[in-house]
Amino acid sequence: MQTPFIQNHQLNVIHKQADFLLKTMRTVADRKVLETVKGTAVINAIDAFDQLTTEQKNLLEQMSKYEAAYELQSYLDELEAHVIPFPEVTVKQIQKLFPKSKKLKTPDLASVDYKRTTYLRWMDVATNRLYIVYPYQGQLLGIEGQMTSTNKNGFCMFCNRHRELGFFNVKTRGSGPDQFASAGQYICIDDEACNHSITDTAPLERFLLAIGK
Repeated sequence: MQTPFIQNHQLNVIHKQADFLLKTMRTVADRKVLETVKGTAVINAIDAFDQLTTEQKNLLEQMSKYEAAYELQSYLDELEAHVIPFPEVTVKQIQKLFPKSKKLKTPDLASVDYKRTTYLRWMDVATNRLYIVYPYQGQLLGIEGQMTSTNKNGFCMFCNRHRELGFFNVKTRGSGPDQFASAGQYICIDDEACNHSITDTAPLERFLLAIGK
């Protein structure tokens, strides 16, 4: 069995291409058009990876071989075995990431779908505090801030999908030792929808790293 090589955001890219391919298969009868779309879907899926072995590339190219929706769905289900899960975290690790939160409410870690998680987040409903944990270069980054519902739809900064948004505001250190500033972004209210939609981690990482400085 292959070593897992697909991260959640890359799996989302593959799902997005498969969905596009399915819609084309249902609406287009022209074989040339269909073959072109299949080729484009495979190229876009492969482009989500910096490097692939020949075996891994062959696995992604299999997406273009299916003619029926159930075959494509079976293929997507099989890819789950090749997904690199979010690193399992403990309550103690989370507490160390947020030492100033003395009454920190931790998430139900047993219910987390680690294979479909790019970044872990949870809300403390009593305080409207949002907590985010993200693995970066072998370490866990943690930030917290105020999450305010906007009752509006728009494009999420993290997943770039049109969703119901909240405003995530994080306090940061200012230019002086006793000065503070803030930085905020509009992000999905629904964390599961965001994790199932994110196809590029760069915007998320830029925000987290900027906050962490």
